[in-house]
Amino acid sequence: MNSISPNLNIMIKACEKASKVIIRDFGEVENLQVARKGPRDFVTKTDKRVEEILIEELSKAKKNYSFLTEESGKIENNDKDKIWIIDPIDGTTNFLHGIPHFAISIALKIDNNLKSAIIHDPIKNEIFFAEENNGSFYNNHRIRVSKKNDIEECLFSSDSNGLKCIFPKLNMRNSGCAALDLAYVGSGRLDGYFHNSINLWDIAAGVLIVEEAGGTINDISNYEEDNINIRAASSNIYSKMMEKLDNF
Repeated sequence: MNSISPNLNIMIKACEKASKVIIRDFGEVENLQVARKGPRDFVTKTDKRVEEILIEELSKAKKNYSFLTEESGKIENNDKDKIWIIDPIDGTTNFLHGIPHFAISIALKIDNNLKSAIIHDPIKNEIFFAEENNGSFYNNHRIRVSKKNDIEECLFSSDSNGLKCIFPKLNMRNSGCAALDLAYVGSGRLDGYFHNSINLWDIAAGVLIVEEAGGTINDISNYEEDNINIRAASSNIYSKMMEKLDNF
């Protein structure tokens, strides 16, 4: 593995600190399932607390960088063209129900180009990361997209709308976590992912991970930040997937 940049090192350390809160609180969710009020308020507080920790840690190192986050929206600082894009817990519905499939997602965009990305699954202790022109990695091992050519042998993921429209054209899953879906495309666990009207903070890190792992992604630059249609797959399968999607 090539040495990582100072910015990515900052991102990894911020994730490691925030993940301690997630792991602790996830352990409490099961106890709250039987409560009349339920765990929703508790999980919302966890989401906000994790975002606060990430902003605090990233700001310590880069005081002038701006932010785009799920909870706080846009936070503009002096460097408006250097933006941390954060989803503190992608997959909060899974978290809410005690399902261990969610992740912290952080991307750094400089002058409209994604430069660094990390997706950290704290429960499985899996870290996916990438840097522009430096490849994609899973727990420090280089990863690449799937090499499959036969679409019948492939596995794809989307949201519930994607499943309704596309099944049974493709072998489908709906995991409830876009960040991990894209990380899994980058690592070859999934062969493709598509989703309509998704937010930039859900997918920014995953986009760079897929691209640096040799995958193909549609151009998302012309979409609004909170209304993106994304298509991602291994380069072998991308055009075949697009044919199956028709007008989705």
